[in-house]
Amino acid sequence: MPASRTGRRTGLALLAAGTLLTGLAAQGAAAPAGPAPGPPSAAQPGPSALDDSYYQDALGKTGPALADALHTIVSDQRTLSYSQVWDALQVTDEDPADPDNVILLYSGTSRDKDRHGGDQDDWNREHVWAKSHGDFGTAPGPGTDVHHLRPTDVTVNGTRGNKDFDLGGSPVDEAPESRTDDDSFEPRDAVKGDVARMVFYMAVRYEGGDGFADLELNDRVGNGSQPLLGRLSVLKAWHEQDPPDAFEQRRNDLIHERFQENRNPFIDHPEWVGSIW
Repeated sequence: MPASRTGRRTGLALLAAGTLLTGLAAQGAAAPAGPAPGPPSAAQPGPSALDDSYYQDALGKTGPALADALHTIVSDQRTLSYSQVWDALQVTDEDPADPDNVILLYSGTSRDKDRHGGDQDDWNREHVWAKSHGDFGTAPGPGTDVHHLRPTDVTVNGTRGNKDFDLGGSPVDEAPESRTDDDSFEPRDAVKGDVARMVFYMAVRYEGGDGFADLELNDRVGNGSQPLLGRLSVLKAWHEQDPPDAFEQRRNDLIHERFQENRNPFIDHPEWVGSIW
């Protein structure tokens, strides 16, 4: 509708409302009370503050154009050193029930924040996108990006190694709700979506233009040292099965506000996964 017609209609409506209220006041009558306003409709949410600012340049795009826009947005970040990751994880993965502990990704165990290192039963820094898949190591960049680094038990981290993600296998020692076989790893149900969204972020963030490998997802396992990670079809199913929860959303906020100043868009907009992949 043209803006001029909209303005005329709005003006007429306001004039009519004013005339009615004036008439009621003149008769000593009060305007009838209407029903109390209800909550906003879930089908028609109000505009997101993030959409109005952070994601503004991605809105309305799909497919490769959306991936390109998100890459530009999330690449504007502060980079941490690998030693700073220890401190970040103690904040981002803090146990909501015990502020002295962190929650370990693959087991769900709560462990003392200070018990980190390389000894058995310590927790260490797990690269969810295995660092050998693209050979980026622990140098600042993908090797220190907290969006895919999580606390895990040292033994469990060793069991996962650089395996791709897929279904099946035997229960993992120290994390029996997770499973593994010769060439793949399956995280526990409660974090399957978290794992998927972390690697979706990595594939969009690191596209080979900043001196690091172009990270891509495929539908295979056994990718070795190639900058590839699978299995895409399984990761997409996990994303649908396990939508973002309060812990994951809080973690995304903390990384944005206190550490890297960027976000994982697939936590904020889960529907973008299907648009890109």
